[in-house]
Amino acid sequence: MTDETTFLSAERNEQLAIMVCHLRDGGLPPALADRGRTILLDLLGVTVAGARTTEMKALTSAWHTDAGRTIPLGSTNATTVESAAELDAIASCCLELDEGNKYAAGHPAAHVVPAAIAAARLSPAAVDGQAFLAAVLAGYEVAARFGYALTRDPRWHTHGHWGATGAAAAAASIRGADTNRVAAAIDASSALVHVAPWAVVLDGNFARNLWMAGAVRAGLDASRLASAGLVHNSGAVAHTLGDIVGTLDLDRLTEGLGDRWLTLEGYAKQHASCSYTHAAVDAVQSLRSTASWTADDVESVRVRTHSLAEPLFQRHPNTRLGAMFSLPFVVAAAFVSDAIDSEALDPDGRTFREAGRFSARVSVNSADELDVLLPQRRAAEVTVVLRSGDVVSASTPNPVGDVDHFPMDYDAVHGKIARLIGSTDADRLAALVDRLPATDDIAALLSTIPLCGEM
Repeated sequence: MTDETTFLSAERNEQLAIMVCHLRDGGLPPALADRGRTILLDLLGVTVAGARTTEMKALTSAWHTDAGRTIPLGSTNATTVESAAELDAIASCCLELDEGNKYAAGHPAAHVVPAAIAAARLSPAAVDGQAFLAAVLAGYEVAARFGYALTRDPRWHTHGHWGATGAAAAAASIRGADTNRVAAAIDASSALVHVAPWAVVLDGNFARNLWMAGAVRAGLDASRLASAGLVHNSGAVAHTLGDIVGTLDLDRLTEGLGDRWLTLEGYAKQHASCSYTHAAVDAVQSLRSTASWTADDVESVRVRTHSLAEPLFQRHPNTRLGAMFSLPFVVAAAFVSDAIDSEALDPDGRTFREAGRFSARVSVNSADELDVLLPQRRAAEVTVVLRSGDVVSASTPNPVGDVDHFPMDYDAVHGKIARLIGSTDADRLAALVDRLPATDDIAALLSTIPLCGEM
């Protein structure tokens, strides 16, 4: 690693930090503020849904948290602010329903929002809604830009490393840090990353979901280090994200900064599975919506998609996580179930068993001509051969919910959350999000969220 590379990395960190402070101190563009409402409603809603899964209930029961007064989303057990943030982060991603960003190739919001909430709760002075919203959106933009600039070693999954930069930016912003200390926090977070092997995900190992919690903790700790003056913006990102995790295109970190907002280019997820399966699921659902045939009439299914999905070509999962990251299995589930929702891929459910049997009929491969379309288009083609000899097919350029393909606005996300946690709780969450910008004390307002998760 050359001195010039570390110098340029530090310079880009500083430019990002200037943006963070500008959003906090100069007011948010209306389009960003509006987008923030949608991001928060989505993230908070899917976190409550995640907290209701059998896996999260088991984890929360075994967590043995320290005594405290903070209740994680969807729980009734009080704990410390930090433990609540970690449990929220885990719940937010465990169903694979949280908002994402195709240019970052990952999930900025789930890395950032729990850290921002924790920082507001830990603040000795009340944090108002505008400061909180600015921190979330600035943190999202920082995380998304690191994801966009990073070309990962293919062995690394997307959680637990570049997203910590956004968590650190948000926490430092809420602390009122100046530009130098925001930059130092962003930089220091890259020294606290989790090792995140794809193989662990594909094995269906629930430990993968804790990488999100680790990134949240890294962001909070990096902001503490920066506030204490124990770290400075040395360009450490060049050694970790830019060397060990992969390579960083430093120009991408700041190109169009202030003009192009990656925060406005996120996607919402309809299906409880990895986003790389969604286009194929949409194609299957399109075919089934007008079909006179049933799953029993299907001889074989061929799926063609982009190479980013290649790690998902494995089969025979035995956990929810493994199923969500098996393209043949998710496609099979789409033939035997009308929705890939929070129940569909539960290993104890009927759909899981039926999808396991059907998945032998599903073949998947990647296509160079679909790779050319990335990242703007994440396309898939599905061809169904029926036992009668008839062949039907469908294709889609992007998953539904993509910023470029039937994007989901605030009302659509509200509908999604209502389907996940019930209309009463979704309405209460939406009312809270609507009150957020005008509140004088975000921590007091957020203390009402756990009620939405009561069973």
